[in-house]
Amino acid sequence: MENKHLYFNTSIGVKKPENYRNKEQACPFCAREELTDLIEVDGPIILLKNKYPVLENAYQTVLIETDDCHAELSTYSKEHLHRLIRFGLKHWLEMEESGGFKSVIFFKNHGPLSGGTLAHPHMQIIGLNDLDYKEKVEPEMFDGIVIAEENGVRFTLSTKPRVGFYEFNMEMPEFGYQERFAEYMQMAADYILHHFPFKATSYNIFFHHLDGKIYAKVVPRFITTPLYIGYGLPQVPNNLNWMADELKRIYF
Repeated sequence: MENKHLYFNTSIGVKKPENYRNKEQACPFCAREELTDLIEVDGPIILLKNKYPVLENAYQTVLIETDDCHAELSTYSKEHLHRLIRFGLKHWLEMEESGGFKSVIFFKNHGPLSGGTLAHPHMQIIGLNDLDYKEKVEPEMFDGIVIAEENGVRFTLSTKPRVGFYEFNMEMPEFGYQERFAEYMQMAADYILHHFPFKATSYNIFFHHLDGKIYAKVVPRFITTPLYIGYGLPQVPNNLNWMADELKRIYF
């Protein structure tokens, strides 16, 4: 029978450091001289094997975004932003092209409700040996109200969100990095943390490679609605046009 689930190793999971709530926990990503299993270093950016590989049948890596523990994607200079996203996309796509995995996921957690355990800015690139994430992706989840579009790069607010409520999408052609892709992503993160109509402290970014395009979906995180948890029913709010206009007003 085909496997449909990721298996989590709890004996490793209980050893993972956590410093969103445990403020006494030292940040392991700040102790750069103690990091091991480095894959590539580009100045303040480091890709390394995950010291706590909690997912079975997977190859787990961590991308440390910066040496500033208190930074956040929305605060990065344009130079660092593009350096980081180019670096991450390069390694993600190389892992895909290696043919060693059924699929490769690339994502970011930020904030206490994001599902992450460490506050230091980082992403993860994980090769899945026997699961294809694309089987659970519907192209319509990237449909939405256009906020901005430039040189083949599009920034939208989902009208058919995957989980529900507000989801911001960026898309660009798979060949040739476009700076606006990362800049739209940065705008979405900034809007969630500083301009959102409800207090927001957390978000996720999920990257997708589908049908000749690279997508990023930026999702503000709150307590997940029980209608989605219990029944898989996404909800669509009635103020999407207002929010799209707000982003245009603030950033464009």
